[in-house]
Amino acid sequence: MKIAVNIARILVGALFIFSGLVKAIDPLGLSYKMQEFFEAWAADKYLPSMMHWFHGHSYLFSIVMITLEVVLGVALLVGWRKKWTLSLLLLLIIFFTFLTSYVLFSGKIRACGCFGDCIPLTPVQTFTKDIILLVLALFLIIKQKLITPIVDNIIPFATVLIATIGVLWLQMYVTKHLPIKDCLPYKVGNDILKLRKMPDGAIPDKYDYVFVYKKGAEQKDFTADKLPDSTWEFVDRKQTLVEKGKNNIPLINDFSLTDSSGTDVTEAVLGQPGEYYLFFIKNFDEPTTKWTTGFTNLWENAKASNKPIYIITADTKRANAFFNEQNKYEVPVYSCDATAIKTAARATPTVFVMKSAVVQHKYSWADIDKAIKH
Repeated sequence: MKIAVNIARILVGALFIFSGLVKAIDPLGLSYKMQEFFEAWAADKYLPSMMHWFHGHSYLFSIVMITLEVVLGVALLVGWRKKWTLSLLLLLIIFFTFLTSYVLFSGKIRACGCFGDCIPLTPVQTFTKDIILLVLALFLIIKQKLITPIVDNIIPFATVLIATIGVLWLQMYVTKHLPIKDCLPYKVGNDILKLRKMPDGAIPDKYDYVFVYKKGAEQKDFTADKLPDSTWEFVDRKQTLVEKGKNNIPLINDFSLTDSSGTDVTEAVLGQPGEYYLFFIKNFDEPTTKWTTGFTNLWENAKASNKPIYIITADTKRANAFFNEQNKYEVPVYSCDATAIKTAARATPTVFVMKSAVVQHKYSWADIDKAIKH
């Protein structure tokens, strides 16, 4: 029995550590996923004021959740404070099971983000994983007397403490400097224009169409192959999904650039042959002083080397005021969906070094000066 307990202990502990570290390289990704849940629950009128408060503190919850996963996994493996560790593990697994069941059965959220963006799992896979973990956790609680520390001195506590400090430092580092492994469609080497197109082998959704016409007081539905004559007046068109397609969503399907007149300039900007910079800044909620000097250096270098800089933002009014009215940089400012910016640029702001539509390099505000070298 002790062998079975140790196997379960290793499986649960290792999986928690792995799950936590996969998310620790991009804690903002988990924060955005949490916001999806809070938005969905608020829309369903489940304590909306509380959900809005949670939404505003999602990054803190992300840090806490990731740290708990790693630390509890380490504590289980080394056998430190097994009663508390197992109790917290069980509560966390029950919470995860609730989330994955909501994703699976509600259909309101596509994925739970259990392993971050690097290892996407289907709702069925994540729910199954959590049920297995729940069974293993209950087994370990029942047989916890057979769980013993690897050693009886201070080493288990020291290991847990080091793990706590290490995972917190990692999350602070990647929040400031971008994820150490980029698993998103905007990673270095990807062609943004190419990824906006429909994937190869895509099968489109199939729809049935019904056309509504009226003649005098009479109104009737007609199929596409039996439309009425010109004496009938068109009223409406209805469509019904007959068969869901496959592989028919581009990896990048929400990225577009719009100028002040509302014209889509995505192809014009990304299709240019030379090198240029995309400077992503979702909003101006954070102080600009931390990156203004770096941007000025980048701007001066870009002018000297004749490389355009484009400001990509969800807040064009404030961006124009800061870059072109207050500081006279005289750079183009383009509007982009805030969600697309959050995906492309985990730090605010982030600079992309581009050549045609291909991402050459990307740096957070803390490393803007590195962009000058490329």
